[in-house]
Amino acid sequence: MPNPSRPRAAVLTATAVLLSSLAAGCGGDSRDEDLTAQKLNWKDCPAPSPSEGGGNAPSPLPDGAEWECATMRAPLDWSDPGGDTIGVALIRARASGAENRRIGSLLFNFGGPGGSGVTALPAFGEEYATLRTRYDLVSFDPRGVGRSAGVRCENDRQLDAYLQQDMTPDDAAERGTLLDNTEKFNAACAKKSKKMLPHVRTTDAARDMDLMRQVLGDDRLYYFGISYGTELGGVYAHLFPKNVGRAVFDAAVDPTRTPEQSALGQARGFQLALDNYAEDCTSGTEDCPVGDTPQDVKDRIAALLKSLDGKPIPGAFPRELTQTAATNGIAQSLYSKDFWEYLTEGLDRAYDGDGRILMLLSDSMNGRNENGEYSNIIAANVSVNCADDKPRYSVAQVERRLPEFRAASPVFGDFLAWGMVGCTDWAVPGAADRPDVSAAGSAPILVVGNTGDPATPYEGAHRMAAALGKGVGVELTYKGQGHGAYDSKNTCVRAAVDGYLLNGRAPTAGTVCS
Repeated sequence: MPNPSRPRAAVLTATAVLLSSLAAGCGGDSRDEDLTAQKLNWKDCPAPSPSEGGGNAPSPLPDGAEWECATMRAPLDWSDPGGDTIGVALIRARASGAENRRIGSLLFNFGGPGGSGVTALPAFGEEYATLRTRYDLVSFDPRGVGRSAGVRCENDRQLDAYLQQDMTPDDAAERGTLLDNTEKFNAACAKKSKKMLPHVRTTDAARDMDLMRQVLGDDRLYYFGISYGTELGGVYAHLFPKNVGRAVFDAAVDPTRTPEQSALGQARGFQLALDNYAEDCTSGTEDCPVGDTPQDVKDRIAALLKSLDGKPIPGAFPRELTQTAATNGIAQSLYSKDFWEYLTEGLDRAYDGDGRILMLLSDSMNGRNENGEYSNIIAANVSVNCADDKPRYSVAQVERRLPEFRAASPVFGDFLAWGMVGCTDWAVPGAADRPDVSAAGSAPILVVGNTGDPATPYEGAHRMAAALGKGVGVELTYKGQGHGAYDSKNTCVRAAVDGYLLNGRAPTAGTVCS
């Protein structure tokens, strides 16, 4: 399973799949001109590229506003700004309110790393109608993602096999196979994307955002980051504290943790979400078809996964539902309470030998469409994480920590522990043990944490606010379920976020919404 700090766009993709089913490269030219003076050529948006996930061109917003797309040139290597350039794909919807009320551009990053903002923003555009009254809504494919010099690794057929493999090895032979397949995947990345791999760090993307700010004509950066987007925003605030305008970090990443600590925290977070799902399913007025008690639900899930380890069942033809795919599908369904009904149906069918729904959920997690084509979210996710994270974990290190991971989550512990070997023998050294988000001198940043968040556990919001620095991080708590708070449509959260971004009124630190 890739790092499950996934963009919310993946959840939307899974919804569409279930309801319907139940590249720009590196420029070789050297640029001497000042890139901040470039003029963007906004045009009608094309259909998303295969690396962005494919599909149709974005539909107009309910008020008839059209989406516009453009490409910004940025240095391939920020240490050599006069050298080769890459194209960074952007999308926007112009502000709907009066021009004299317009604040500027509000830049979104929906997470990942590896998520395409060019496809995600139109998917969620209606949710930000209030914010569009005073801002142009803008998002982008970060470098290495989608049409922004997207990194490439294995092809679709190879990815099918890679993502079906046993990612929770039980013996030496299975461990050897996992390491061999990881090495082959990483070698494919190095072969096909050698030029990009050293330049996809979060610090590089943050510098792109400051260039974006200038090209868009804003004196300050107005920003809405979700999930990994909060880490990107924190790194930006550290590098450019005086350039921060108003910023919101929703579903905040914990910047104080090493990759190992983050994986363990996610094991606890996904287990908490599964516990909450099991409690909800069995406490209703209707019978829960996947268990009689919360513990029974979890025991039956554990038994299903154990049986799939040796005997997969039919999934999305011609593929079978493996233990790996089922675990992925379960994890994907925990990103939103709206998905719990799909988890219930998927489990119910899987117990009868039909793994299609869980496999479709897994496909969504991995960026696979119904035609068998993958976006580059897996390649980008691995490439950014391995370029950012300095630690390289061995089999022996994982095995020593397995008991702690299993105690944190009987369902997800092994999966997340073994995921730590993903950067073994990566072609580029990792930058640091953890990101630096200290931002003394920055304007206040509203940091929102959700008590039931599986992918970015709630305590990360408090640590992010503290790490940003005194007077910078303003913490807001939402007592709810799912990944993120703003899209829960909770009126308290919406009022706090909208009030700050539109009028500059930050809520009192420690405010709690329920």
